[in-house]
Amino acid sequence: MLLAGISAGSGKGYPERIAALIRESRGAVAFTGAGISTESGIPDFRGRQGLWKRLDPRMASRSFMLESPKEFWEFYAMRFEALAGARPNAGHKALAKLEREGALGAVITQNIDGLHAEAGSAMVIELHGNIRTSRCESCGSTRPTGECVDFLRREGAVPRCWCGGMMRPSVVLFEEPVETFEAALRLAQESDLCIVVGSSLTVYPAAAIPEVVKAAGGRLIIINEEPTPLDAHADLVVRDGASAALAAASRALGLGEV
Repeated sequence: MLLAGISAGSGKGYPERIAALIRESRGAVAFTGAGISTESGIPDFRGRQGLWKRLDPRMASRSFMLESPKEFWEFYAMRFEALAGARPNAGHKALAKLEREGALGAVITQNIDGLHAEAGSAMVIELHGNIRTSRCESCGSTRPTGECVDFLRREGAVPRCWCGGMMRPSVVLFEEPVETFEAALRLAQESDLCIVVGSSLTVYPAAAIPEVVKAAGGRLIIINEEPTPLDAHADLVVRDGASAALAAASRALGLGEV
């Protein structure tokens, strides 16, 4: 059933096509990007109003952290505060429900907001880490990022560990390896369906995950409001928001509302 090149929007029958591909799958995995969290009020990076349109991406690099630790922390405090009140939306909840019902094996996410776990997804691989926790560069001890941000705002200084080392958010910075990539790659190799949700599929090595599933003979669904480099290779492309598309797919599968 080749649906490559089909671009569907609301009311175009795509929920039934998503449901059919999930039913035919023996092992599905979701791959999510910033687009699933924008509906929770978290800004994305590469969209029309994305962060990198007004800020220098180098601020999220290891070299910037080491050269300008105070400015680095100001940037990540801003990002942490931007998601502090965010809650899972219908897209996150739909993926959690698919997992509970046995229709989805895991979520592999590029996001650092922790919303998949909060929504109830049990098997989540966070490729780029989680901003809610920070760790010491020297001894590795951890503490909630909120405590570090409170210290920064109160003292106007870089948060430090009891050992004297600098605290930093437990996220993968530019110039750092993606330590969970091997686990995600193994999962992709075992899956026969990848559901991409809200990713531009331009950030590597993360974006290789859907490619691995497709190269091994699996199927590919892309749910994204903007075109991606893999659209031409997908079995179904859906031009709709994550919440609308996944909630509709849940209903089409007979799982009810999310």
